[in-house]
Amino acid sequence: MDVAAAARAIKRGEIVGVPTDTVYGIAVDLYDEAALDRLYELKGRNDGKPIAILVASLEQGLSIGAMTDRALELADRHWPGAVTLVVPRLDTAPGWLGDKKRRTVALRCPDHPVALELLELTGPLAVTSANKADDEPARTAEEAESIFDGEVLTYLPGEAGGGSPSTLVDLTQPAEVVLRMGPIRP
Repeated sequence: MDVAAAARAIKRGEIVGVPTDTVYGIAVDLYDEAALDRLYELKGRNDGKPIAILVASLEQGLSIGAMTDRALELADRHWPGAVTLVVPRLDTAPGWLGDKKRRTVALRCPDHPVALELLELTGPLAVTSANKADDEPARTAEEAESIFDGEVLTYLPGEAGGGSPSTLVDLTQPAEVVLRMGPIRP
């Protein structure tokens, strides 16, 4: 499967497997609410647990989230890379994204060539680890395919780079809060 074909599958509302720099992921078009609902259902994920938005660039991130000075500093220093920034969701972004109650989104720019190529073609995507809720995430397309046997039809070849989830930093409060420590120290 090539990246252009995967981008077309995303635009058709399909869930697509994609390697990232941390874990192997599954992705959907973030502007397709039905696709995002299917992603939650496929994983068995509580809809109160937001799915991160992966972007190819700071410009893509700025189209979805209100980046504070500290968020811009962290993005400049660590993107592409394994840090996810929780920021206020822009009013122009779909209301079903992120934490609906807090009106926030989690943004990340992955340091993986295949993921970045896909994001360049599709724009920002809602992406989560390729696993069922509370199970270990897949590291390869083959592992993901064995988890979602027939439920996801399109997988980009490749392996995850790091094997652990990204560092998750909430920048919506006066003092930043590290919600999950990953490979990057903010």
